[in-house]
Amino acid sequence: MHGQAKRNWTVILSAIAMMNAAVPAIAVAQQVGIPGGEIAWQDNLEPISAVDWNYDTAAHLIERAGFGGTPEQIDALASMSPSAAVRSLVYFGNADLPPFDHSGIHDPGLEPFPPSRPATTDIAKATGEALGVKVKPEGNRRLQPVVNKFFYWLRASRLETNRVAYWWANRMVTTNTPLQEKMALFWHGHYAVNESKVRDYRKLLDELELFHEMGTGSFRDLMVAVAQDPAMLSFLDAGVNVKGASNENFAREIMELFTMGVGNYSETDIREAARAFTGWNYTDLDFVINESLHDNGQKTFLGHTGNLDGIEVIDLIMEQPVTAEYIAGKIYRFFVREELSAQYRAELGNVFRDADYDVASLLEVIFMSKDFYSTASVGSQIKSPVQLAITTYRKLGLDSVPGVPDFNQATGALSQSLFRPPTVAGWAGGRSWVTPGLLLERGNFARDVLFPDINFIPPDRVNRSREIRSVADRIREGQDITSATQPSALAEGGIMAESNMLADRDEDFNTRYGSFRGWQMALERVKPIPRHTARINLSEMVVEQGLLNTSEVVDYFIARFMRVKPGPDSRLMLVKFLDDDLGTSDIRAAQSYMEDSLRLVLHLIMSQPEYQLG
Repeated sequence: MHGQAKRNWTVILSAIAMMNAAVPAIAVAQQVGIPGGEIAWQDNLEPISAVDWNYDTAAHLIERAGFGGTPEQIDALASMSPSAAVRSLVYFGNADLPPFDHSGIHDPGLEPFPPSRPATTDIAKATGEALGVKVKPEGNRRLQPVVNKFFYWLRASRLETNRVAYWWANRMVTTNTPLQEKMALFWHGHYAVNESKVRDYRKLLDELELFHEMGTGSFRDLMVAVAQDPAMLSFLDAGVNVKGASNENFAREIMELFTMGVGNYSETDIREAARAFTGWNYTDLDFVINESLHDNGQKTFLGHTGNLDGIEVIDLIMEQPVTAEYIAGKIYRFFVREELSAQYRAELGNVFRDADYDVASLLEVIFMSKDFYSTASVGSQIKSPVQLAITTYRKLGLDSVPGVPDFNQATGALSQSLFRPPTVAGWAGGRSWVTPGLLLERGNFARDVLFPDINFIPPDRVNRSREIRSVADRIREGQDITSATQPSALAEGGIMAESNMLADRDEDFNTRYGSFRGWQMALERVKPIPRHTARINLSEMVVEQGLLNTSEVVDYFIARFMRVKPGPDSRLMLVKFLDDDLGTSDIRAAQSYMEDSLRLVLHLIMSQPEYQLG
């Protein structure tokens, strides 16, 4: 790297390092507000008037009801009345986006997929077949093809889930109905299920499509659909909830996380609700009720007694005033701000209940309210990693998610991976997104978009497990399976008893080889994620806008990419940086060589604490 470029990166890294001390600034940046957004508007559900509607309010709306937009998209909303703008986002039509392109990795016989490798081999030993694969009638490692298939599906489903995440990210970037995707993201965190437990990308995709289809409709209908969804049934162990031995996981989470919140039900209510859900299960991708396993006895739940089933339990939950308050409050915190008084939550609950739990009606009231545009609400939200990535791509004007950097890897480094929430409660959000270390990673994400890594290795095409790589290397060197699958310490000169080596040759299967072969089989069939870099031309953007000097460029970039403007000192620093790097403040004089300098200053902008706010 030549001296000038090295100096530039040093300046950038020094500026980013200063962000470690700037975390508190993120907490107070909401003081910026929208011109005209009075403090008195806070907690006021009255609709904003046309007089107060402008470019800034439209930008705030698309930032929260979607993932931000280009100046042209914001201008289009600002030209409407506030009511028309809100309704255009809330009452969207058909998105007309391409369906997910399956790799075709699911084979007959895989269902029901056993809970573990030992369970799989036990089935094979008892029946002579498992996962659609027959046991070899004789010879060495008779169960090896079965074990290979077990690991194949674990690997293939994981890789295909990554492709589903990319497909969804592309929908977020390209959609003309951004609220549909934003609402799906909300429900994904609310009804959190994890790929590592569900272990079937198809179930995860089906649940996502429920959110797309029903996300702004009836909350009651969505709750019933999710309660009968194979992904949720699998995740919350519905299969072991049977008459005479009810499992409380499903019933507890429905009340604690999905509808009412902690403290609004009793332990007796949990036990009785669990009985009502007994027998609810799935076969492959279909919901089923096993009547022989359902408890038809009398149950008392939330003060009501009868032979209740799961749907009747959900309907009783919907009758509780706290349910409307809890869900309305959670939706509000996702779209508006974290702070919510008990009185205002009750008011939002009344709106939601009066709308018969229609989510779109609640969102229309929230997005029209003066509170939504108040000083307390504007610039107060810390973007989640997924929101950060998608808003960056949309504001850059991209028409697809780049393959470099890897979307899943980048958001995962920032603590949010789609289809992999940390707990059933989803992601904590808020200030948990912006530790000093994570702020630095956010700057690294911007760098990797603007200056892609030339040494990038696709994570979906390489296994980073040391043991798997060791097996692959040894087989490539010509070693047999027994030698190649020895633990690393033995392969490096350790001692294995001869009797153990003979036993290894006579065993029914080799687990390490099964894991290795499973990866190979998965990579053969799972389609690769496209790996293009972001198609960015900042020079063209600057010329099209008719910008003449570095001050105008910095001001344009700030207005386009940031909802909370940096302070005057930061702005002057950005202008000086661009002046120094271009060697001039005259954009016309620098047109032939300014692209890298523009990217450097945009990286610096995207590394500012204020860029993390929406």
